[in-house]
Amino acid sequence: MDIRVDVDLPCAIDAVLPLINDLTQYPQWMGLVHAVVPEADNQAWQVELRGKIGPFARSKRLRMVQVKTSSAEHLRFERAEVDGRSHSAWVLEAKVSQQASMTTLNMTLQYSGRLFSSVVERALHDEIEASKQRLRKLVAQ
Repeated sequence: MDIRVDVDLPCAIDAVLPLINDLTQYPQWMGLVHAVVPEADNQAWQVELRGKIGPFARSKRLRMVQVKTSSAEHLRFERAEVDGRSHSAWVLEAKVSQQASMTTLNMTLQYSGRLFSSVVERALHDEIEASKQRLRKLVAQ
């Protein structure tokens, strides 16, 4: 599953980068990211994703690392578990660009697993739209 999200934000790149280059910032604007705890060496994050549909809730824990890219405006995080087992891949990429007083954020989530149903997929897309609004409010402050 690949999901791409594009959002225009009324701010400079410098207002967006701190919110996307540190996964501990994601819970304040991305509702599916319930908690993020950096590991002791600050080389990885323990990320808890949580989704709720009606009375049902489901959570997932991922160990994510940041992968070096060619520029500060291109970020990449990948799942990197250390338990020796095989896991579905998770890759989150973010690219920002600025034109005049507007910054465009392009995010792509690649997940090699599967969602449970079209209901879950719809809830995911609804949360993405809500997250775009929360991000807009944060950068406007």
